[in-house]
Amino acid sequence: QVQLVESGGGLVQAGGSLRLSCAASGRTFSIFSRYSMGWFRQAPGKEREFVAGISWSGLTFYADSIKGRFTISKNTAKNTAYLQMNSLKPEDTAEYYCALPATPYNSPNRAADFASWGRGTQVTVSS
Repeated sequence: QVQLVESGGGLVQAGGSLRLSCAASGRTFSIFSRYSMGWFRQAPGKEREFVAGISWSGLTFYADSIKGRFTISKNTAKNTAYLQMNSLKPEDTAEYYCALPATPYNSPNRAADFASWGRGTQVTVSS
């Protein structure tokens, strides 16, 4: 099994930046060369929503709400993916999760299509 651990969350002022990391461990050989991954977020009382994804082949996808402000990337040798968040807004406040789909070589962007999840890291943006 693959375990995912998010880090890098915290409290920032509006307009600030954070860089989230998603480290994979366990059976991780070439994990991000074979599996897509996604970042999701969930605020209290709301559904978990897709934020950004990067396919096994390196294609990137972004929700309209964050396009132009966030950048997803990965370092396959380090088994780590990243989410660089700039120009943060209070409405970005949520717990952020990274996730992998159940099978390799696909590129889903809905929470229900992802099978392995980290435990989340909190991002709070103050006004």
